[in-house]
This record gives sequence, C-alpha cells and structure tokens, in this order.
Amino acid sequence: MTEPGGLVTPRAAPETRRAARAMREEAARRARAAESPAVAAAQPWAARDPAAPVPAAADPVAPASDPTVPVVAGSASTRPAAAGSALTVPLTTAPVVSFELPSDDFVPASVATAAAAPSALPLGLQQTRAEADAPVGLVARTAPETRVRGRRRARPASRPAWSERRAARAAELLEVDDDAQPVRHARPRLLTRRLAVAAGLTAGAVLLMGSAAMTAMMLPPAADDAGADAAVTMTAVQPETVQQLPVPDVEQTPPAADICAVPDVVAALQSGNDEGAIVAAGGGEAFRAAVVEGRASCVNLGDSARIWAVVDKIRPASPIDYRPSGLVLPDGVRSIEGGALRADAASALASLVTAARDAGVGEVALESGFRSYETQQQTYGRHFAERGERADQVSARPGYSEHQLGLGADVVACAGACGTLDQLAATPQGQWIAEHAWEHGWIVRYLEGKTPVTGYTAEPWHLRFIGPELARAYHDGGWTSLEEFFALDPAPGYLG
Repeated sequence: MTEPGGLVTPRAAPETRRAARAMREEAARRARAAESPAVAAAQPWAARDPAAPVPAAADPVAPASDPTVPVVAGSASTRPAAAGSALTVPLTTAPVVSFELPSDDFVPASVATAAAAPSALPLGLQQTRAEADAPVGLVARTAPETRVRGRRRARPASRPAWSERRAARAAELLEVDDDAQPVRHARPRLLTRRLAVAAGLTAGAVLLMGSAAMTAMMLPPAADDAGADAAVTMTAVQPETVQQLPVPDVEQTPPAADICAVPDVVAALQSGNDEGAIVAAGGGEAFRAAVVEGRASCVNLGDSARIWAVVDKIRPASPIDYRPSGLVLPDGVRSIEGGALRADAASALASLVTAARDAGVGEVALESGFRSYETQQQTYGRHFAERGERADQVSARPGYSEHQLGLGADVVACAGACGTLDQLAATPQGQWIAEHAWEHGWIVRYLEGKTPVTGYTAEPWHLRFIGPELARAYHDGGWTSLEEFFALDPAPGYLG
C-alpha cells in the first residue's frame, strides 16, 4: 500500500493479519460488555465465548467451596474464588461480573462464526453490523441515560476518540489484501539518474577529445604526395649544438657628471666669461639640464652678475642695491633717455638693431636701459601714484627690476619720430623682434598669458639678454618664461 508522499507501507502475511483482527474484535466485544453493568448482570455469559453454551443461573449464596461458580456477595467484603479458575471483580453497588481467563492455547473464533452467533441482548443494546465491522476505538460509545426531574434525558455523547480522517486511515491500514505484493523500496528519482548519466558521458567525451588531440600533436604532418596506404614515418629532429652562449652587447652610458668638474667651465667662470662657460658645459640645453637636475653646483641663479640670473617678485637682486660695472651705450643705437647696458648686452642690442634695419622693417631705438636702485624708486613711485596697488603689474619695486642688472632693455619703433612702448607690438619692428630677438641673445621676457608665472602683464617691448646659447635653447624648447626654463617656482606676487 502506497501512502501519501510516495512511501510504501509494508504488509504482513494474510494469516497473521486475520488472527490479529479476530483477537482485536474479541477484546472489543468483551470491553463493550464490561462497560454496561446492567447487561453484565443480566447475562453473565456475554463475557464468554459466544459459541459456548449458556450456563445456568448461579445461586447468590452458594458456598465458596464450589470451584466452578464463584459466589460473591453484594457487599464490599468478598471472598476470593478458587485459585486458577476464575477472576472475581468486587463491586459495591452493582452485581459482580465474572468470567474465565483464556488459557495459553486459546484460539479465537473466526469472523464468520462470530457474525453468525445469536445475541440475547435487548434490541436497544445489540451491536449493529457496522459497529462490529468498525475498527477498535472507532465505535462511538452510547451515553447512559440520566433521570432529570422525573424524566429521562440522554447524556451528550462523548467526543469520538479519532477524527473521520484518522478513522479512514486506520481502516485503510487494517484492510486485508490477499494479493498484496512483497515490500518494494521506492525507486530513486529519474532526474538524479539522468544527471549522473549525462555527467559520465561528458567526462568520457572530454577524455576522448584530449587523447585525440595529443595523438595528433605527436604525429608528423602527412605528405601531399603520399597515398592513403602510405606509412607514417616519424623523424626525430636533432637540436643544434651550442658551442657558446651568446653574450648581449649592452652599451653602458656613463652617469652624467657635474659640469663644474669640467676644467673649461671652471676657467670660464673664474674669468667672468659666462657665454664661454655655457659653451664648455655642452651648450645652452646641456647647461639648462645640468642646472635643473642639480649637476651645476657652481652655478647660482641668484648671482646678479651672471647672464643666467633670475630676478622677479620673489627673487630680488643680490645685493638689493646691486649696480653692475662696465656700463656702456650701445653703438649705433638711438638712446632716448640715455640708458646704458652691460658691455655684452649693449653689443648684442646693437647687433639686433642693425639686423632689423637690414631686414627693412625700420629703426629700433632704446627707450630705457639700466636703472639704478634710486631711479627705480622714482619710477615705481610714479606708477603707484597713478594706479595704486595695480602698479605692481606694470612696474617693479626697487631691487626687483631686471633693469637694475643692466641686462634689461625697453625698445620702441621709430620712423623718423619714435613711438611709444604700447605701440611697438603693432609695428613691423615689433613683429620682427618677437621672431628674431633670440638670434642675438635676447628674449621677450613678459608674454601674454604668463602673468600667473611672472607677475607682470604682457610687455612686448621689454627684452632680456641671456646670451646666444641660452637664447637658442629657450627658443628651441618653446619656453615662455625664465621661471619655467630653469624649473623655478612661479612669482605672481611679492612675498612681503
């Protein structure tokens, strides 16, 4: 029998089940007879086997020595019957029911004999066919009647021991099936078995393909002219004999040395020949790289006497009132205010003016050259009176001006009469200077858009002399300020 959920309930042999059922029915009948005292008193033989003959009524006062019929008085004091023959149950108010215990070889009557036995009970107390066939424990007990105020009133029936669902389950379990098959275990799920089979097939296919691939790699390629029956010949390739391991040819670059260790650089610096020192270091770019990389310990960008000196709003002249020696007027250059320059700067400016005249762009004149510390005080004071704090963007404070080095020059364009500083950028002279000034060692110091670095607005007329070698490196490198050229911090404003 298969229970809900797919479980299989085992069944015993048919003979064993019949015997068990007969014993349960016999016990149920005796229990029902014992529960009704009135029936037990009226028919004492109801507790015996229905097939046995009905004994005669016993004398209530029979002597206790009779071993067959025990006599029990109606009081609470009762003498025991003969040992081993009968069981006496004492009762206080109702007659005592006595019956013999079955012996060891007792065999219950068959179901057919029990069903055919007549019943001497009243019709109201007789057991129906349905109650007899019902399993033990499922028969609803008949509630005894109680008398309430002169009339009989039936007690409410007690709650059935089992529910209808459990009763149906019990009846199904106790059903006798002569054709029942031996117990068989539930089969494993088909899905699990199918997955196991698929996994095995997949593993086998992978192993087969791997073996075929290894075999194909080991076999040599088939010849084009070979027939179908041509034999496969495997030829071992002998490796080449290596006489000597190759040695890589690595070109070692000597580490860059300090340019101050070069004797020519040191000699040029001692003689004051700045341009010669730059040439001895390898040129303008090599000199710049040595300074930026820290390989120029003898080069000081704060030395106001050198052409590579950097003066801005955070790097003043050293000393603050520095005054160069050897100031001269440029030869062949119109000087409006009588400004002078250092000798090397004056010579370079004369070369620039001559080249511009030869190029046909017109005359270039010197508006202002060297300005001393005292002169710069007056110049800055005049701009400050006109602009206030905005004067710092157009004029340097005393001690912070490149004019004090003798290396700065303000130029203007002349065509008979000379124009102003602001008019230079729109003239042919101004355009030519922007393109060719580096060829003569000059650079335009303050360009448009570099105010955050230099601290000044654009001044196309302000030129700064740094020498031909550094000017070439400055131009070729596309630099736009000396601060960036030497990798210095920007100088947008004064520190104090």
